Amino acid sequence: MTAKPPTSTYFSVRISNILPYGGPDGELGASLRYLSQRFAMPLPELKGTLTDIGTEELNHLEMIGAIVYQLTKDLTEDEIKEQGFGDYFVDHTTGVYPIAASGVPFSADIFQCTGDAIADMHEDLAAEQKARLTYDNILRLADDPDVRDPIKFLREREVVHYQRFGEGLRLIQDMLDSKNFYAFNPSFDK
Repeated sequence: MTAKPPTSTYFSVRISNILPYGGPDGELGASLRYLSQRFAMPLPELKGTLTDIGTEELNHLEMIGAIVYQLTKDLTEDEIKEQGFGDYFVDHTTGVYPIAASGVPFSADIFQCTGDAIADMHEDLAAEQKARLTYDNILRLADDPDVRDPIKFLREREVVHYQRFGEGLRLIQDMLDSKNFYAFNPSFDK
């Protein structure tokens, strides 16, 4: 995959700023969320699912980082200034830094790890839907096939992750008293 800067430099800078590298629905937060949540999961299948998906999200982080770098590495000083990339450039040049489209740097504050398997699975389901939505929005803006193709792939993986987390939630609920599975933490209260 080699993303070529589009003919519109503005588009190149803007698309690089919205790719989900470090934002609230980005790949960095997803990987850390899942790899942190796995420890408190009551079932080995859920620990395995979170380990697998968390590791895969790290691979997605690398893909997004490569796209961002390829779209910004050859910007001229004038293009950097004209397109509002100056503040970022001052701090990071064209290095890939985990930041949201809004300009807010990555923080672990953007995700939750409660130690409650049911709460965490719901968090994960929501995270995957928001990541899918982010990719849908990028696909609405991007016209470069070298950007669109990997984004389509990543979007498909978010759908698969959502399905796997749904299966995980059902596993937890099946092991509990169906009349009481919201009343306690299955990872802690026995």
